[in-house]
Amino acid sequence: MQPFKQVFRELYIPNSDELKEQTLSRRYAGHQVQPKKTLALLKTRGWMASNEEGLQKVYYKENIIATVYAQADWFSPADIESPVLEFVRFEDRKTYKPISLDKISKLIFSEVMRDMDLVVSVAHVGGVDPEASLSTIEIRTAIVEEILKLMKISNVKLKGSHAHITGVHGEYTVHLGSGVVHKMGSGSINIVSVASGHRGRIFLPFIDSDPRSVEVITKIVLLAEDTKIKDPSILEQII
Repeated sequence: MQPFKQVFRELYIPNSDELKEQTLSRRYAGHQVQPKKTLALLKTRGWMASNEEGLQKVYYKENIIATVYAQADWFSPADIESPVLEFVRFEDRKTYKPISLDKISKLIFSEVMRDMDLVVSVAHVGGVDPEASLSTIEIRTAIVEEILKLMKISNVKLKGSHAHITGVHGEYTVHLGSGVVHKMGSGSINIVSVASGHRGRIFLPFIDSDPRSVEVITKIVLLAEDTKIKDPSILEQII
């Protein structure tokens, strides 16, 4: 429990994939969000929306512009499918040239990723706020509990809106509403989700229509057996 929220402030640092791409962060690529709620959330955090560039946050002192790109028009309703986040890019405010992530202030990068984490946690496509809605959390808690029993996984505890996992390489939390992952004492872990239009053919049959539940369960099981993880991009973040 955090007696004072700001005593612990989530830390986000560039991972190897981001540094390899140099100027782009695809940390939250594939997440679908509600456009109106996303706009409302980011405006409280100093972001602005423009017809030409979409969502931007300007750091005037450092002359940096952070821009969120998505497969959507933020100013019109998404009639077919909710916007899918693509990437975040940083640009020089005077020249508009992309800036390499390793040149960005660690504080600015972390705060921008924290804003995106907030969006993914609160403005997801479920139509409810996972922090406030008991129904979404209760349903996923019940599903996860049964999956854990079937798989005989004993190192996962469900508390409130999070699954707390004690792995070999560390302790993790997975938000039952958004699927956002954190490693205790380290920060956010980027485990890329797949956009609904590019999902595979195998689903959990009883929650086929709810890809977010599939994502949440997959991440919990993956981290509960973190010694079996082979993906180098994930291993780099947890070891």
